[in-house]
Amino acid sequence: MNTRKLVSFDWALKRLLRSKANYEILEGFLSELLRDDIQILELLESEGNRDHPRDRANRVDLKVRNRNQEILLIEVQYEREFDFLQRILFATAKAITEHLVMGEPYDQVIKVISINILHFDLGHGKDYVYHGKTRFLGLHHHDELRLNNRQQELFGRRYPHELYPEYYLLKVNQFDDIARDSLDEWIYLLKNQEVKEEFRARGLREAKQVLDILNLEEKERRAYEQYAEDLSYQASLYHSSYHDGRLDGRDEGREEGREEHKMEMAKAMKAGQEPMGKIQKYTQLSIEEIEKL
Repeated sequence: MNTRKLVSFDWALKRLLRSKANYEILEGFLSELLRDDIQILELLESEGNRDHPRDRANRVDLKVRNRNQEILLIEVQYEREFDFLQRILFATAKAITEHLVMGEPYDQVIKVISINILHFDLGHGKDYVYHGKTRFLGLHHHDELRLNNRQQELFGRRYPHELYPEYYLLKVNQFDDIARDSLDEWIYLLKNQEVKEEFRARGLREAKQVLDILNLEEKERRAYEQYAEDLSYQASLYHSSYHDGRLDGRDEGREEGREEHKMEMAKAMKAGQEPMGKIQKYTQLSIEEIEKL
């Protein structure tokens, strides 16, 4: 089965997923990792999102809030750092203090989940996905401490570890390239920058479409972006005409321009050896029209 090489996912995570239109991609990855239906409410900006690699502040690649009002810190790390474990501890602590207003009670402390995509070997261990959380275990009876009934009612949680920060370490270089489940399909992408046609993990199909477009040559990508802009304009124009009941003569020239862009996009996609069905989907041209190009 053929695969297409995709643009580096760490770049995509930093640049692409700041748009609400692409939440479904990040939601898919997080849902597969956390084994939950993750819905993102917003991308957060703070002093932690600095661009310079030597900044000493809470430097993360992406910071989001989900519908459970939890903060998720996502970082992609290529360079080896011996104090990396301390750095992600600092990042979670910084996120907690950033979101606690002075004078608020401690029951307003937010839950933080730190997700780290690592392209270097951190510590010793055979696995490629590690999950860490804080549990309180009895020294004598070996039971786990639970919240009391009042606390469970207040927080909607049973155990302290559900309130405390959690950490995920994805050591993608350790992955053996065998996708055994949907999370492995995402890890395959993170390691190899490829999506196999048979992959069905949530968000991967959308990721492949978006990243395939970014992987086009500059001229082809500009043609696609212009075409996408024209589609948005066309939809807006149709909406306006539906309510107004008429279009003025200037729209005829715009229609000709849109047809030209359709042709340019189809040519670019043919040059990139895209499937005929995909070219039809993006350009809405007939097979006969595409074959003549």
